[in-house]
Amino acid sequence: MARKRKNRTHLKGGETKEETSGSVPKSIIIKHGQVGSSLAQLVRDMRKVMEPNTASRLKERTRNKLKDFLTMGPALQVSHLLAFTLTPLAPSLRIVKLSDGPTLSFRIERYSLMKDLMSTSRRARSVGLEYLSPPLLVLASFPPPSPTTPPHLPLLVKSFQSLFPPLSPHTLSLSSARRVVLISYNAERGTIDFRHYIIQVKPYGVSKRVRRVLEGATHSSTKSGVLDLGNEKDVADFLLRKRGEPGPEGGYESAASSAESTAGDDADAVDLAEDYAEKAVRLDEVGPRIELRLIKITEGVPGKEGAVMYHEFVKKSKKEIVVQKAEHAAKAKLKKERREEQERNVARKKKEAKANGTGEMDEDEEDSENEEVEDENEDDGIGMWDAEEDISDDEEDEAEPSENEEGSEDERPAKKVKFRQKQ
Repeated sequence: MARKRKNRTHLKGGETKEETSGSVPKSIIIKHGQVGSSLAQLVRDMRKVMEPNTASRLKERTRNKLKDFLTMGPALQVSHLLAFTLTPLAPSLRIVKLSDGPTLSFRIERYSLMKDLMSTSRRARSVGLEYLSPPLLVLASFPPPSPTTPPHLPLLVKSFQSLFPPLSPHTLSLSSARRVVLISYNAERGTIDFRHYIIQVKPYGVSKRVRRVLEGATHSSTKSGVLDLGNEKDVADFLLRKRGEPGPEGGYESAASSAESTAGDDADAVDLAEDYAEKAVRLDEVGPRIELRLIKITEGVPGKEGAVMYHEFVKKSKKEIVVQKAEHAAKAKLKKERREEQERNVARKKKEAKANGTGEMDEDEEDSENEEVEDENEDDGIGMWDAEEDISDDEEDEAEPSENEEGSEDERPAKKVKFRQKQ
């Protein structure tokens, strides 16, 4: 009996899913250098905002370097690197577009953590399911492109848009729209405000008791998902009883009195799709809240930076810009020549070692041949950026003991031996 051929039509869905996932931007958010506990918590909050397309459980180690993330990011299909660092002036944020740039440097003027906003909000609640889908991006108060618009603002808008998945109104499911990220431009202060909200949708035009039934809410004393109507003689006693009355003896609510207890305001009511009833939409801010100031935009990535496209404090003439581009081109040509020469030297030494029968060349000797010409870092007003600098370690991680400490533990103090003289 011939074997039944397996139906492989189910692979089509997986292939389309892989194709769509490749176009979704993914990010890595890290701490760069030594930062405090407050800024470390801000990094964790930003990872929560960027979920699910970010490494939310990433653990930095002291042996990791920034250059490692810049090198391995494109191989892992990571499109953006967000690095927080603490400088003597203020905390700063750098957004790096992998793997060719540009790099945007911001100074953090003010910020508030998630726990601060949740503790001061009257509508604070536990959230979780909202982070299974990416947030919707809303850009506000940015000037439209025109001859009078500063050239760095359109690039800034495109950079923020590339951080989040593109919005497709035809394929977007309303149930997946759970969060909103609002990025607004303050022209007076020259700053950018970052806000994070959760979308609350509730039935409109019904009483509070009917809304409980529609939302599936329960009394605080019950743990099941069913309303407790054991003390009611009729369902009308629960739905239409006057507020404050213990039983149906007080009478039922009229249409006019029931309208006063409707959820929401007329300004909050919106008409959704046909399969949805009229709803009241409200935005609850959950944080973090950040005020950013753009300092510098450079071509390329840290360690391989090109020309400065925009600087908040340094203004250059057209002649100086041409000279700067020529210097960067000369440096790039020199690095390419050095790299080619190093590769030739490594290949020659390996060939000589193989001919002499001594085996492969030492790792230290090979590493010395692979040294690159490092660009001189310019001070941008918010601290120096070093691609070889160690990444800060988490506060929860235990510090690894050094070699001196291990040696001191193995060595035991010598005991003093006393000899008694015979009398």
